[in-house]
Amino acid sequence: MKPTLLILAAGMASRYGSMKQVDGFGPNGETIIDYSIYDAIKAGFGKVSFIIREEFAEPFKAIFEPKLKGRIETDYVYQSFDLEPFGITEQIERAKPWGTAHAVLAARNQVNEPFCVINADDFYGYDAYEKMAKFLTTEVTDDKYAIIGYQVDRTLSDHGTVSRGVCKVEDGNMVAINERLKVYFKEDGSVAYEDNGEEFPLDPETRVSMNFWGFTPAVFKQSEELFKEFVEANKTNPKSEFFIPLVADELIKNGTATFKVIPTSTKWFGVTYKEDKPIVQKSISELVENGTYPSNLWS
Repeated sequence: MKPTLLILAAGMASRYGSMKQVDGFGPNGETIIDYSIYDAIKAGFGKVSFIIREEFAEPFKAIFEPKLKGRIETDYVYQSFDLEPFGITEQIERAKPWGTAHAVLAARNQVNEPFCVINADDFYGYDAYEKMAKFLTTEVTDDKYAIIGYQVDRTLSDHGTVSRGVCKVEDGNMVAINERLKVYFKEDGSVAYEDNGEEFPLDPETRVSMNFWGFTPAVFKQSEELFKEFVEANKTNPKSEFFIPLVADELIKNGTATFKVIPTSTKWFGVTYKEDKPIVQKSISELVENGTYPSNLWS
């Protein structure tokens, strides 16, 4: 059975100031999502599921259906504020849905095969899809999941600090993931992070999560109870979010699942700041020039 690519595209891109999921970066206006899907098809994925807010369904379909028709099966998952499907009847006022792990839960009735989860606005590189496809077809089990581990120095922005989930790895598995909110290059090119106003060095080869995870559908059941507990504990905190690393951490702690860290040396790039856009465009243009991608992705 071919694995499914689940794309987290319901966020509204607050820092970027526009709907960057459908912004053009390639020579023919290709979005970052286009490159992700192109790599996933090449790596052997059989379906792409977009997790979006229902009000964006029409624009998304208009953009992606024509070019993906006949290349890969498509599906749409809607992340909403409705908690009744989880047995929660209380009405909780929020401006945004409940975060990435809640978005994954929204797919629980539509995904029945091993799958990976990625961000819509991150460029991961073919190597990551190839390695994840191999894991999802040969190794994954209901108690053995995976995360693609990027070298921290290959994920930073020149235009400000970034948040990174720093993986603690033992025997090839992640044993903990620590969110570092301000990670940056120092002037001498080394990497550091700031915590409570103090600076700490970070080995440039440290593995970090860029939200590229591999699961079986068992994770839906495993995270549903955690979600209910999270909602109960955070119903008066409208900014709280139920993130995938929270679930991973809990599954590791209670012995439900391990997470293999699959290393990649590919350079990740994404658009955290408006100023990152020309850099992403230049990086893609170099990949087109060296033959990694055709100049017109879908022609």
